[in-house]
Amino acid sequence: MATWIEPVLDFFRRYGKKALLLLALIGLYRISDIVAGVISNVFYQDMGFSKTDIANAVKLVGVIMAIAGGFLGGILAQRFRIMHAMMIGAILACATNLLFVVLTYNPGSLPIMYMAVIFDNLAAGLASAVFIAFLSALTSIRFTAVQYAIFSSLMTLIPKVMGGYSGAIVDNMGYPFFFIFTFAIGIPILALIYFVDRHIVIGDNDDIYGDDNNDGSGGNGIGDKLSKTNHNQS
Repeated sequence: MATWIEPVLDFFRRYGKKALLLLALIGLYRISDIVAGVISNVFYQDMGFSKTDIANAVKLVGVIMAIAGGFLGGILAQRFRIMHAMMIGAILACATNLLFVVLTYNPGSLPIMYMAVIFDNLAAGLASAVFIAFLSALTSIRFTAVQYAIFSSLMTLIPKVMGGYSGAIVDNMGYPFFFIFTFAIGIPILALIYFVDRHIVIGDNDDIYGDDNNDGSGGNGIGDKLSKTNHNQS
């Protein structure tokens, strides 16, 4: 109970029915780029690139750009409201998939391949960093480890399951349709972020002293004053 059940109950106590909206956002936020990434190496080979070309682009340049994107995402999370940063990350994550559509009409073009890899990994790194900040704000200080583990597992569950069908989609519809599809499934996430931003205050109900505020202040105790959300950004 203390290890697994109480952290889950705590999350629903703090957010009520709105917790379902948050769980939907957690499970779907990375769906666009994760589904596209499942088949990326096969895609590059089908476009006529050698394994050396793929390694240089994806494992070298791509990793560097993902790290750079992580730094940019961290800056965004500090300078903007978390949901605004989430919106920017979601837009970039799905929009960069359209670059692969361009590559399908220019197979074997290294400049276009590098352009797609650079912007895709930059967007993925940025979205990941912003999303980590979002998940951290959702967790309770009393149950940080377990809640974060549950959230991060949920983050990849649906995208990985859907990504398992990416090969069948490509075989039946082709690469251009597939990448347009991965772009399109990212559009509803923008609406989800908007609704969460309008109706839920992230992190402001995390009382580290429990629900009772044992300081006798009737709900205005120290616990209520401690929050992981920067009020200057809300």
